[in-house]
Amino acid sequence: MRKILVAEDEQNIREFVVINLKRAGYEAVEAVNGDDAMRLYDQAGGDFDMAILDIMMPGSMDGLAVCKELRRRSNSIGIIMLTAKTQEMDKVTGLMMGADDYVTKPFSPSELVARVDAVYRRVAQYARAAEPNFSEELRSGAFVLNLRNRSFTKNGKPVELTQVEFQIMEYFISNAGMPLKRNDILKHVWGSSYVGEEKIVDVNIRRLRMKIEDEPSSPRHIVTVWGIGYRWDQ
Repeated sequence: MRKILVAEDEQNIREFVVINLKRAGYEAVEAVNGDDAMRLYDQAGGDFDMAILDIMMPGSMDGLAVCKELRRRSNSIGIIMLTAKTQEMDKVTGLMMGADDYVTKPFSPSELVARVDAVYRRVAQYARAAEPNFSEELRSGAFVLNLRNRSFTKNGKPVELTQVEFQIMEYFISNAGMPLKRNDILKHVWGSSYVGEEKIVDVNIRRLRMKIEDEPSSPRHIVTVWGIGYRWDQ
């Protein structure tokens, strides 16, 4: 069963999310706020494939704090933030803290399930790559991307990547030297049915540059191709 932790303090929205997830074949565990979410996460020993987190929740931990803590504990869990239209900066902050995607309220059941399905596919891919019979590496200069254990190193030193960042790097290195359109990156990583905005690509590129570039403000590896998108140079 595909297990999802749903943290939302508004009961009507939480029940709406849970009902539609169950209809789509997911197991949903409800949390009324951030503190409750972490309690349930610990109680289950971290046995969740994904988490859906409302940004604004009462208590000592809002959705952003829970996102940051979950990502600190796990690179494999899928995280989707629920946001309001007025929370533009919070969307970016959530992505910078390791969220995979966000859904803006109000949203339809079909949009919610499509976003969840897209993130879950990455979670499942991560699990498959850990199987013993899967072994492959991509090398590019000082960088090595191990597709079996989902690790990434620079000059032999590990660099922690989220699932989204890992998939972007796999796409980059597999197409080294080629300009890649933002929309192509979006479709490759988030899926062709993704209905969000292209800026989610830019936010993740910013995160990657902070992790792998010697000077993120003057990137040598993830280069901006003006009017098109980005290019990977080793």
